[in-house]
Amino acid sequence: MKDYLRCVKSVDDSVGRIAEYLKARDLDANTVVIYASDQGFYNGEHGWFDKRWIYEESIHMPLIVRWPGVAKAGSRPSPMVQNIDYGPTFAEIGGGKAPEDLHGRSIVPILRGRTPSDWRKSVYYHYYDPSYGVAKHYGVRTERYTLAYFYELDEWELFDLEKDARQMHNVYAEPAYAKTVAETKAELERLRALYKDDTPRIPPRNRL
Repeated sequence: MKDYLRCVKSVDDSVGRIAEYLKARDLDANTVVIYASDQGFYNGEHGWFDKRWIYEESIHMPLIVRWPGVAKAGSRPSPMVQNIDYGPTFAEIGGGKAPEDLHGRSIVPILRGRTPSDWRKSVYYHYYDPSYGVAKHYGVRTERYTLAYFYELDEWELFDLEKDARQMHNVYAEPAYAKTVAETKAELERLRALYKDDTPRIPPRNRL
């Protein structure tokens, strides 16, 4: 954790130096500055450090945009964006056009305060690298729920973020959430099809 905090401070210091450089040369008014990361990080939550799991501390990523005259200072848009949106966003900011086969979408309309009516209401997640000791899993995060499937263990988890923001209570098997389970599973399968993820839903060891 000490290494992590030192790294964060170093990044903060470097971002500050870049901002000072732009201001000193009168470049800050027409320069877009974007700070982002690949994933969030555990600082002891759930007894972990590092990242990789679908849970909130990991799936929430830093994304700070400074775009004078476009992005309102101090605003915090609520639509779900992902790192797959960065490429199309950079292309639009630069006056170009992203390839049509990219998964993401430009977030420029959101930065301008005009979120498209068909913007995503959920995000898909899949972790499959065993080298870090994290169980392989995929899932979906909606505005209220997180559904995760650990496909080598054949185990499901569902968290109600409105009632359980820290994701400490798995409600997957509770009868009151049967409808929610069905709905989030349907959304999960829709996203798996959208991104062409053909990972088997049932573990190979369970198939005859």
